[in-house]
Amino acid sequence: MSQWDKDYLDLCRRILSEGVEVENRTGTNTIKVPSHHFHFDLSQEFPILTTKQLFIRQAVLEMLWIYQAQSNDVRWLQERDVKIWNEWEIDEEGVWTATQMLPDENGRLVKQTVHKHFGKEYAHTIGTAYGYIVRKFQMTQHLIDTIKNNPKDRRMVMTLWQNDYLDTAVLPSCVWSSEWDVTDGKLNCWVHQRSCDVPLGLPFNVTQYAVLLCMLAQVTGLQPGTIDWSIKDAHIYVNQIDGIREQIRRQEEIGDLPAPKLWLNPEVDDFFKFDNSRDCKDVKLVDYQHLGKIAFPIAQ
Repeated sequence: MSQWDKDYLDLCRRILSEGVEVENRTGTNTIKVPSHHFHFDLSQEFPILTTKQLFIRQAVLEMLWIYQAQSNDVRWLQERDVKIWNEWEIDEEGVWTATQMLPDENGRLVKQTVHKHFGKEYAHTIGTAYGYIVRKFQMTQHLIDTIKNNPKDRRMVMTLWQNDYLDTAVLPSCVWSSEWDVTDGKLNCWVHQRSCDVPLGLPFNVTQYAVLLCMLAQVTGLQPGTIDWSIKDAHIYVNQIDGIREQIRRQEEIGDLPAPKLWLNPEVDDFFKFDNSRDCKDVKLVDYQHLGKIAFPIAQ
């Protein structure tokens, strides 16, 4: 049985039973708990949900967009039929437009149309976020070099939260930091998430970082170890509650399915050579059984 499904749906139940409803900038309220923590042992199970279908190709390509291509250009994803960043794409004129709830002169949240001007040089990007930061500081390259040449180092950190670049980012990184270590021949990491859309973002993010860890372990001659995952503000949007209840019902009435296995092309010995074409040929799931799609709305 999938331990990840059990742990994930325990969080969902906790949010629905203990959570507090709050307003936020999107105009759609959330039910939130202030913090949560997960622990994964990748030697025991590859974490991907089975109580709903997760599209591994899209998840891996978004991760490679950030850490391998090190791009902030949404067209890179669109060319590969990945549309998850379309709502945050800056237009041809260098402007990003959205309707959000923002404080008025009395501090009350009111609906406003936001026009954020970035400049034409940022057209079709998400500004100075995610892959932009990784590329600027060569984060992936430095991490791989340290794992290989100084595996006892206690400063193996990749942080996407850079204060100098927050104002010119469309959306500052939600999963904003990862810390890495090598212990007994295994590569481990600790991931920090400042804001967590539990129905939509969390399943993608966990699977992405699990694939990233397995890839980095393979190209550095290590075994996959553990991931610890810390969340600040774990929430479900109120218009996602019915979908989460359906997912809980599936587990209770149908039961969990066994976790699949992750296959990575064993011939790849360089992280930057993993295939990032639309087909994502070097990554496969073996025996992935799931209970089908559940559609969740995106809050911008």
